[in-house]
Amino acid sequence: MNEVGGYTIDELAVGMSAEYAKTVTEADLLFFGAATGDLQPVHFNEEYAATTMFKGRIAHGMLSAGIISACAGMRLPGPGAIYVSQTLKFKAPVRIGDTVHARVTIKEVLPERQRVVAETVCTVGGRTVLEGEAVFMVPAQPG
Repeated sequence: MNEVGGYTIDELAVGMSAEYAKTVTEADLLFFGAATGDLQPVHFNEEYAATTMFKGRIAHGMLSAGIISACAGMRLPGPGAIYVSQTLKFKAPVRIGDTVHARVTIKEVLPERQRVVAETVCTVGGRTVLEGEAVFMVPAQPG
């Protein structure tokens, strides 16, 4: 572990995985919209959202991506790791009341660069709603 409790690069191995789950609430949408300025009506106006292909309100896609960030930042690689890049493919909508399960799985460890490549996936009820790949910079063992 590093000084803030996360893994160091030499402690990580291909296949290591961690999960984090969060149930999306009305407050999450309100706070996310306020924090980002994304007030698109599909997230906030039920009458409008009912006329879309989603047939009702949906959560911001980047809110689900933020749950991946929580998993990576708090579980694997954990505190001290820094996002370098992330690709995202949105597969299905997330709605208020859905529990999003984010999973980060190490695909490659690059110790000479202090980087790991990870598969990132979010599911709701076993259905994939978001998938991608991330690169994290991970601290080395001190000394």
